[in-house]
This record gives sequence, structure tokens and C-alpha cells, in this order.
Amino acid sequence: MDWKEENTNESQSALVKEFKFKNFIEAWAFMSRVALIAEKMDHHPDWTNVYNQVNIRLSTHDAGNKITDKDRKLASEIDKLKV
Repeated sequence: MDWKEENTNESQSALVKEFKFKNFIEAWAFMSRVALIAEKMDHHPDWTNVYNQVNIRLSTHDAGNKITDKDRKLASEIDKLKV
């Protein structure tokens, strides 16, 4: 898994990853698939989309915006989507 651990300050951290696609439609389709998984897991990403690029940031808000197993599991499921 090539997610990066990013520390925003001493008490907060997140898993971050950038995904690139051929075009906006492919990026949007990917986001739709991620949304279905996230909803099923009841764990939602912080993300942005600009044209063919999707940036995802995962942290668990209930744990004080720190990386937890929930984030690692969602990251693993997201990685299975990208071909």
C-alpha cells in the first residue's frame, strides 16, 4: 500500500494518497465506487477532485483525527478499486 502517513500536528495524522485517471469521468466513477464502500463501512474520506485527479485523506474523527484500523481497512479497499 503506497499511502503516506502525514502528521498535521503532534496530535493529528492521516493516510493520504493521490490517484490519477485518464479524464474526469473516470475519476468521478472511481469516487462513486469509493463512496459506496465508505458508506457501507460507515467511514467517510476527506477528498478533493480536480479534473482527472482525486486526493484522499483518511483519519478517524472519533479518535481525534488520528490514523486507526478503520483508515487502514478503507485504504486497502480503495486500493482494490484502482486497476
